Amino acid sequence: MSFFKKLFGGGGDEPVNGGEPVEHKGYLVRATPYTEGGQYQVCGVVTRDVDGETKEHRFVRADKTTSLDDAIGITLRKGKQIIDEQGDAMFR
Repeated sequence: MSFFKKLFGGGGDEPVNGGEPVEHKGYLVRATPYTEGGQYQVCGVVTRDVDGETKEHRFVRADKTTSLDDAIGITLRKGKQIIDEQGDAMFR
């Protein structure tokens, strides 16, 4: 399956419940890992309400792990890192 198909909703081998979103500096980070070849792909979404409109930034990282908990943890850390480095610029 192509990278873009996965990124925009095609998913991997199997969709996974990434748990509840985590708040960080006024943003929400949601882990959306998927299985790929027996491993979990690090993937997530950062959202924030800006001027009454919900903005969304999807990200996929090259990181893979055999543990769902690790994939969720890595995704949440990466999402927080994106927020810290880019702030609202990620939505442009």
